[in-house]
Parts: sequence; C-alpha cells; structure tokens
Amino acid sequence: MPTTEPDRPDPQALLDAHRRDGRGRLKVFLGASPGVGKTFAMLEEARQRQRAGRDVVVALVETHGRAETAGLLASLEVLPRKSVSYRGQALEELDLDGLLARRPQLALIDEFAHTNAPGARHPKRWQDVVEVLDAGIDVTTTLNIQHIESLNDVVASITGVRVQETVPDEVLQQADEIELIDLPPEELIHRLREGKVYVPQQVGRALENFFSRGNLTALRELALRTAASRVDADMLSYMQANAVKGPWPTQERLLVCINEAPVAKALVRAGKRMADRARIAWIVATVVTPRHEALGEEARGATADALRLAETLGAEVVTLQTESDVASEILGFARSRNVTRVLIGRPRSRWPLGLLREAVAERILDRATDFEVTVVAHGARAARRRMLETARLPQWRQWGPILVETMGAMAAATLFAWPFSPHLPVASLAVVYLLAVSLVAFRRGLAAALLASGLGFLTYNFFFTTPYYSLAVEQSESVIALLVFLISAVFTGTLASRLKAQVDSMRAAQRRTETLYDFARRIASATKSDDVLWAAAAHIAASLNCRSLILMPDRSGVLEQVQGHPSIDELDAKAEGAARWAFEKNEPAGAGTTTLPTADWLFVPMATARSILGVIGVQFRDAAGGLDPETKRLLLAVEDQVAVALERFTLSADLEDARVRAEGEKLRSALLNSVSHDLRTPLVTVIGAITTLADGAPGLSPDDRTELTATALAEARRLDRYVQNLLDMTRLGHGVLEPKRASLDLREIVGRVRADLARVIEANPVVIDMPKDLPRVLVDPVLVGQALANVVENASKYAPPGSPITIAARADGGMVRLTVTDEGPGIPPAEREKVFDLFYRAAQGDGAPAGTGLGLAIVRGFVEAHGGAVGIEGGPLGRGATVTMTLPAAPDPEMRDDDR
Repeated sequence: MPTTEPDRPDPQALLDAHRRDGRGRLKVFLGASPGVGKTFAMLEEARQRQRAGRDVVVALVETHGRAETAGLLASLEVLPRKSVSYRGQALEELDLDGLLARRPQLALIDEFAHTNAPGARHPKRWQDVVEVLDAGIDVTTTLNIQHIESLNDVVASITGVRVQETVPDEVLQQADEIELIDLPPEELIHRLREGKVYVPQQVGRALENFFSRGNLTALRELALRTAASRVDADMLSYMQANAVKGPWPTQERLLVCINEAPVAKALVRAGKRMADRARIAWIVATVVTPRHEALGEEARGATADALRLAETLGAEVVTLQTESDVASEILGFARSRNVTRVLIGRPRSRWPLGLLREAVAERILDRATDFEVTVVAHGARAARRRMLETARLPQWRQWGPILVETMGAMAAATLFAWPFSPHLPVASLAVVYLLAVSLVAFRRGLAAALLASGLGFLTYNFFFTTPYYSLAVEQSESVIALLVFLISAVFTGTLASRLKAQVDSMRAAQRRTETLYDFARRIASATKSDDVLWAAAAHIAASLNCRSLILMPDRSGVLEQVQGHPSIDELDAKAEGAARWAFEKNEPAGAGTTTLPTADWLFVPMATARSILGVIGVQFRDAAGGLDPETKRLLLAVEDQVAVALERFTLSADLEDARVRAEGEKLRSALLNSVSHDLRTPLVTVIGAITTLADGAPGLSPDDRTELTATALAEARRLDRYVQNLLDMTRLGHGVLEPKRASLDLREIVGRVRADLARVIEANPVVIDMPKDLPRVLVDPVLVGQALANVVENASKYAPPGSPITIAARADGGMVRLTVTDEGPGIPPAEREKVFDLFYRAAQGDGAPAGTGLGLAIVRGFVEAHGGAVGIEGGPLGRGATVTMTLPAAPDPEMRDDDR
C-alpha cells in the first residue's frame, strides 16, 4: 500500500520568515489619493503605541498646514530635520544618521515615495526606510496608490496625470503590514472644498482634474484590489509556512493543467477568458514525467507553445515533475497555492496515449472534491493523429538491431531453459523468458518490450507446451499458463522500460547538475571576465546541445561577438535584429518567442539590477529541444550566473576606481591644507617682520630689529624646508633621486642640523650621545641631513618644553644606527608604520601641531635610497618615541681591497 508523505511547511516560506529576523517591521498606510487621512491615521496609531510603552519617534511627518494633523504631534518626540542646500534654497530632509543614532523602537517616516534633495545619501526616501529597517528599527509610513510602480501607467490612463515619484513593487511586497485608509469620493470631495486637502486657491483646479468623482472611484477600486491582493499573499504565506492543507475559500485562483495534447492552447485561451471574467489570478501548469522524453518533437513543441502563449497572456507558468502520479502532483500543487478552480482537458482519442490522459483526468475528477473542476473538450482529431504518428517510436532503421537483439535474447533463454525442461515444471521455465523480456525492455524501451513479450510467448509455447514444436495448445491449463505468461511479460517489460526511462532521466539530470556545478566553480575561480564568458559559452553548448553565442556592446554601443562555441562568423539580419531587440528591451527574442520567431537563434538578455550587460544567443540542433521548459530554465539559470559574475568584475573595477579617486582626493586635500596653512604661516610671519622693518617703526630698538630679522630668517628657512620636502617627494615619486655618497663623520651632519634648527629646538635641550670611535658613514650629506632635520623637527613639535631630545649613534656590524628620542606623547604601536605614509599624521587631538605629514615619508625615502632602514619604537622610559635610522658605514681606509 503506498504511503503518503506528511504535509510539511514550504521551505521557501520558512526562509522568507528567517530573513525577517533581526529586521525592523514595515507598516504602510495605503490610500487611493491625497487627503484620505493616511498621516492622521499613522499619528493616531503612534500615540496608541506610545501609551502602550513603545519608544516612538517622529522622524519626518508632513502636516501640509492641517491643524488637526499638527495637533497630534504635540505628545510625540519629533526628530530635528537635516537642512540641505539646493540651488540657493534650504530644503529640509530626513536626518538618517540622527535617526540611526537615536535608534527608537518605532520611527514615523511620511511620504514613502518622496524624492530626496541632491546630495542626500539615497536618492529616494524608500531607500532611507530600507536602511532604517536593516538597522532593526520598525517603520510606519504612508503611500498613495498612484505611487506604486506597476500601477503608474494605469493611474496615468485614468487621471491623465503621470506621477514621477514611484516605489518598486518588490519593496512594497516586503512590507509586513498594509492598512488601507479608505474614504468615499463624496466625503473626500467635501474635505477638499473645506480646504482640508489643498489651499483654497487650488481647490477648483483639483476638482476639475484629478479629484473628479470618476477618477476617485477608479483609484479607490485600485487601492481596494491592491490591499486585497496583499492580504491574499499574506494568507498564502501563512498556509505554506504552517503546512495548512488548502484550499481555503478566500480569493479565487485558477489553475490550468496542460500537457502535450493539441487541446493545450485551447485550454490556455479558455483559462484567460475565465480569469478575465472573474478578475482572478491564474496559473498554467504542466507535469513532466519520465515518459516525456518518449514523445515526439511535435508533441513536446505543442506543450512549449502553450506555455509561451500563457506567458504572453499574463499567466504564471509552472513546470512540475513527478515519476508517475500526475493527478496527485497537480492536486498537491493546487492545494499549496490555494487554488479554487481547476481547468483540465479531456481528449476523445481512444488510443493508448489518449486513454492514459483520460485516466489522469478521471483521477483528478475523483480526487478534486474540494475544487471547482472544469473539463474542456476539443475536436482536434487531425492534430492528435499527427501527434501520435510522430510519437517517438523506433524508426525503421532502428527496428533491425531491436529485432536481432530480441530474437537473440529469446534464443538464449530457450537454450538456457532446454536442459532444465525434463526436471522442472513448465511454468517455472517462464521465469527465464520473463528475465529475457526485462533485459530487452531495459535496453531498448517500451516498443522492444512489447515485441519481446510476443516473441517470448510464441517461443515458450512452441518449445515447452504440448504438443511440442507446434503453436497449438491441447490442454486448458496450458492456455491459462500462456495467458498468464503473456500478461506477466507485458507487465514486466513495461515496468522495465519505465525504469529505463527513469534511469535515463536521472542520468541526464545528474549530468546537468555536474556541468552546472563545474560551471559555477569555474566562474567563481575566474579572474577575468573573458574566462567567465568562455566558460559560459562552452557550458551552454555542452549542457543544452546547441550552438552558443555571447554578444556585448562595444564603446559605440554596437553588439559584437565576445565568445562563441563554436565561433560564429556572421549572423543574418533576423538574428541581429533579435539580438538588438533583446538587448534594448530586456526581453527574450528570436526562435521560440513572439518577437522575430522566424529567426534561427534565441537571444536572452544578461541583465542585473544595475544594467543590461549583453545577450546570450543559442541555436538548438534539435528544434523541439529549444522549446522545452526545463531547457529554458537551465538557460535562464546560466544567464543569471553569468550576469552576476560579470557584475562582480564590474563592481570590483568600480571599487578600485573609487579607492583611487578617494586616495587622490585625500592627497589633493592634504596638498591644499599644506599650501593654505603650513606654507602660508611662515610666509605671513616673514612678510610681517620684513614689513615692520621696512616701515621703520620709530619705537624699534636695535635688539628688536635683530629679533625681527632672526624671526624672518628662521621662518624663511622653515618655508624652504617645506618646499624642499615637496620637491624631494616629487623626486622620490619619479625615481630620479641619486645620492651623492661620501665618507663623512656623522657628528658633522648632527652639528649642522643642530645649528639650522636652533630656533626650532630652543625650548628643548639637545643631548648628543656618540662614541669617539664611531665609524664614518657613506652617505649623501644633504639628503641625510634633511632626513635628520625632519626627525628632530618632528620630535620638537611633540616634546614637552624643557624635556631633552637625545641624538645617539652606535655601530651595528657594517651599519650605523642613528636614533632620535623625545619624551612626548609617543606614537601608538598600530600607527608606527602608518606615519611613514604620505600625508599621514597620528591622531593627537585638537591640540596637535600642524604639519603636512611629509616629513617622515621623506625620511624613509632618503634613508632607503642609501640602502638603510627606518623604524619607530617606544621611548626608553615608557613615554615618548625613538626614531631609528640605519645608515651604511664607510669602509676603513686602511683596509685592503681584498678585505673590502
């Protein structure tokens, strides 16, 4: 007795519920037009939730001057708005960052479809709402029916007004709750005349145009239907998530069941008429079994044509798969989708295939006790005759091997059973022939199984029943045994052929799965877009048994071939037109579609949420194979993966460009800061001192003049060092810096630096710690002197006044380690490597000294140009920092050349 599986929740419904975990809940107050009271209802509910203990914040609510609406805001916390300057005007928008920082339990955000001012983080307010929801904050908002994207054209045809601000349907579908705010047209018009919707100057024009009674009635119907559809979707999700066995008699839904019969198109058209009359949703479904592969090209093409017709007429198309029980699969799907009406066809043919379809129809009628079932008959006898004639029976060239193999199997069975005939009952020998029939059926299919059954029946009767070597039968028991054998042989052969069909179907599915997995692995590991395109073309050609082609636009927008398997030299005019249509309209075109169906190629667009990247073209070697629903799904699956992979490379390139632009902006800002502050400050000091001296102020003493001159000279030198740093960085960046090495005493360089920075380091005593036997260094005195000056100047900026700056040097093998130590705040370990980057300055708070961030970067460049190294360590007393420069020591002049 067959067992039925228990009802289980729909996995997709459980996944959708899991995705909502941790995300805020969205409630939308939906209205047919402005003025029905959406904002008022939203504020009323917010006050109730606040009294219930919820943390409620009004993020943005537009009162439009309505006193009764503004009065509801008195008891609610209102978040300050963000002012955005646009074309000389100050616009107030939602303060998204302030709302995320405040993080209430519930946020009120009015006008869901509003367009934000330029410069805001998101161009649309609904995108702000999505970010707030992702942060775990519940949101309540308002929306008019004309702002729904899919209804934009419908509303425009009714009212003559096309709104520009719309919300995508998929965003609205993510709402957890939609509450319809309904108001009769007469009452809305009365509110409009009282000035509760628009200012009095606009009332007359509004009544003549948008707010006419007919427009309001039509918009009200649209709003009611939208709300009803959403309630039906919520109810269906609940049934699927909780494994509720339908149907529930709520909103009606029609299921049209089609197969390879010629009546399929008639069923689709009849379903369209029924759905339009009842104004209900309708689904067209077909069931694929292992026997589907045994059908002829015309039969399978008829199913695909009917499915395409259903898509064109606006139906939801579904392909189901089962092993044998088609009726149970159809009824199970109907209950899972809460279908109330089922439309099926009953062919009049009495051929075996027709009898099989009638059996399915009868089983549906017997079991569909909770559905309204409509049976449509269609007199397409000629078409049925052609379909049966073209059923995939073996061709005459295939009958020879089948006949030889069948006769060989029967001869082998006879030779095997002959030695046992004197010792075993005659009925037991039939098992040998049944085994032979099963083997032939498993190898050659149903037709060979029927042939083997008949031939086995005759052979068994001829050799093993009395009278022997004759087809006559003299005993009634033998007649019964032969009939039982014939029935058993036919039954066994049929089962074996069905098993073969199932095995072939499973192998084909396994091959497709393996190739799809291999394709996904290859595109995931691809490092270039060309690798992805080549893998896609090869995979499509191999898995779908077709020729594949990928076209993408060049810089001028002309589609050109980027990959092909095999490569196509040139497309004809029809194929080029289909490819261009698919690319421009983002719809399939070409063979098997309603656009340019006479073309040899079928083109599907490679599209992502951002743009259309190109088209994929396929030319099927088997015309019927290209129309198969399973083949179409595989092609669309590959197209999605290719588009996502290509977009991944595009996004990576965009991110790299954005990073480069950000780094360039950072460098530009640093340079501007350097010019505007660090270079300007010493320049102003120099100009001020020289101006004072030039004016000959009478109160200046000789000492004051000397002080001003020294100040001007010191600032001019500081300015020179800044300019020199910029020039040196340019030389380092272009790789033109060549040190002019000489053997020098490091004390000379330290002494010169100490003298040049006398005014800079006058607040900090300098301690020199160098042994007398310190080796000489082989360096460029100018470059190393500049590097040491930058380090000492940097130490003087951060060292507390009066604290010493220690300059020490020690021999270290063939190198000399020069260190500069201060007792300032030091550099955090995480930033000790970053301070050598261009324009980087360690964070020191508001009181940090100004600087360009070039000093230590130049130090590293100069020292590494000599083959040395630079590093930073903590101070010896747990405070301050120690900068270490390792320089090459000069060779001992007394050392011989061999020793050197």
